[in-house]
Amino acid sequence: MAYSYEPHHFEAFEEGQTFRSPGRTITETDVTMQAALTGDWNELHTNAEFAAERDFGERIAHGAMTFNYALGMLMSIGILERTAYAFLGMDSMELPNPASIGDTLSVEIEVVEARALESRDDVGLVVFETVMTTQDETVVFRGDLTFFVCKTGQAEIDF
Repeated sequence: MAYSYEPHHFEAFEEGQTFRSPGRTITETDVTMQAALTGDWNELHTNAEFAAERDFGERIAHGAMTFNYALGMLMSIGILERTAYAFLGMDSMELPNPASIGDTLSVEIEVVEARALESRDDVGLVVFETVMTTQDETVVFRGDLTFFVCKTGQAEIDF
């Protein structure tokens, strides 16, 4: 499985390629910041006593935070650095298990589609099947992330 910080243009992606991100541990600060940024102070995320008495027995990360981490971890691999033109969305997303404070997460992505577009000569479409797991391989996110990616010879995105 490839691990790369080298940016890839559209032509470098082939269906079946896989990449894995570095790990990242969820902290209490992460959960607090998610709650503060979104206004979602649900006690399953922010009240240890309340959460201890519920199904999971502990506080869990926000589902939206789990999705955001998956997207961020895909970007941390580096393959889309300055070549991602646009995140177009997703057709499916599952959160089959919660992520908790203290879990170390990583994502594995597979290129499931890399398609040139008749209507665009500057970008191609790339779809990544993305699976995020905890340190014990529990799946906490699964979904397809679709991007426009710059073709070789096109100006890299200058932020």
